[in-house]
Amino acid sequence: MSDADPLEAVDVPAVRERLVAWYRDDHRPFPWRETTDPYEILVSEVMSQQTQLSRVVTAFEAFVDRWPTTATLADADRGEVVAFWTDHSLGYNNRAKYLHEAAIQIEEEYDGEFPRYPDDLTDLMGVGPYTANAVASFAFNNGDAVVDTNVKRVLYRAFGVPDDDDAFERVARKLLPDGESRVWNNAIMELGGVACGKTPRCDEASCPWRECCDAYQSGDFTAPDVPTQPDFEGSRRQMRGRIIGALGEHGEMRLDTLGHRVRVDYTPDGEYGREWLRDLLADLADDGLVEIEELGEETTARLG
Repeated sequence: MSDADPLEAVDVPAVRERLVAWYRDDHRPFPWRETTDPYEILVSEVMSQQTQLSRVVTAFEAFVDRWPTTATLADADRGEVVAFWTDHSLGYNNRAKYLHEAAIQIEEEYDGEFPRYPDDLTDLMGVGPYTANAVASFAFNNGDAVVDTNVKRVLYRAFGVPDDDDAFERVARKLLPDGESRVWNNAIMELGGVACGKTPRCDEASCPWRECCDAYQSGDFTAPDVPTQPDFEGSRRQMRGRIIGALGEHGEMRLDTLGHRVRVDYTPDGEYGREWLRDLLADLADDGLVEIEELGEETTARLG
């Protein structure tokens, strides 16, 4: 495996700023994102392990309404907790048992106070390293970089990180801003869930990393959990990526010169000609990715 740093040519501060701004501007309003209560965050993390987030919302709200604290959950009948889990199709019932046992631990061993750090949180029943880090990040803002399947997909596509757990961990830690694990881990997981899913939605979701993303520029959106190429050949997304790649490689380009770089069948007055290319460039200009200059009848484009 290469020792090359995938972030060597990346402006890391700018990458961080773009992602956090994108997340803060608009993200899915899950209820567990509106709280720093470690109990509620633990409940949401355990529920999310086998269930789509859209389905977790109803179960989460019902659960914390019925058992709003570790004290109430610890006092609950375990059979009722397991029955709730089954009724809401939340996956393996042993997760309900572990959650109940963790609540008892918090009350009896920690005087009702959650541990604040990932290593200590793993002492709770059923809490592994990933869940412990998530609770530390979202409740106490002192976690490490979260690396789940979505994050791996993002790092693989955007920066060419090799499909290796150690490499993913190294790059994720380097990207994480000091003291900002709450917003950063939420933001990068949102990116993987909304913009960089198995079928990418780069333009539709206004992905903030398009300008520096290897996959967006090359048009190859394979990833560790996406073994086959999505069907995007000839798509608008692919053409936008080719424009960004061409301007990044060659600098400022005249319209027709750029067109021939983007499509082999480019014909100035044809279906895939100047009008088609101007439309793509206008979209990219609206996104702040390119600049267009009109001098008489001559049009040139450059990266924004």
